[in-house]
Amino acid sequence: MPKVTLHNQAGDNVGDIQLNDAVFGIEPNQHVLYEVVKAQRAAMRQGTHKAKGRSEVRGGGRKPWRQKGTGRARQGSIRSPQWVGGGVVFGPTPRDYSLKTNKKVRKLALRSVLSSKVADKQLFVLDALALESPKTKEVIQVLNNLSLSGKVMILLDSPNDTIGLAARNVPGVVVRTVDQASVYEMLNVQTVLATQDAVKKFEEVLG
Repeated sequence: MPKVTLHNQAGDNVGDIQLNDAVFGIEPNQHVLYEVVKAQRAAMRQGTHKAKGRSEVRGGGRKPWRQKGTGRARQGSIRSPQWVGGGVVFGPTPRDYSLKTNKKVRKLALRSVLSSKVADKQLFVLDALALESPKTKEVIQVLNNLSLSGKVMILLDSPNDTIGLAARNVPGVVVRTVDQASVYEMLNVQTVLATQDAVKKFEEVLG
């Protein structure tokens, strides 16, 4: 079973914690990670793009000139696609980009990313995380105590407004609960800082 050091928020080593091998010790499935990240990135797209076709552009109801006798090419509307200000041929229309992924696939992807973080020594576990007030300097102090820099995800077992408010102004730091954990976001950060309760909840949900 994988084992990681348990820290307190002052940065001191307070022991070790045994992790569930089925959640934190599997061989990461790269294809499943790719599929889930692709689906999560696709779901971020709004899909509100829109271009007007010739039937939607204002004007163009009258034939610009008669069919024959002018020497010019025949035209039926000044809103045809070849005219400036005309409609767009095969332009973008609103659509839903989301892709379906099975629940078992999503769980396997979460187990894979957690296992890869443990293997790369990028998972830090705190016995608890509590701040006296929602001040940015308190979160920065905790990160400095643990010598963490760059992009960091703080994982909690339940929502905490104090920690969320304190961390939202720190560049590269995101706060998520276990049920909000995103495979894409975890792969996008250098370090995952999880509380001991969050680790236990992951083991309950994914074990």
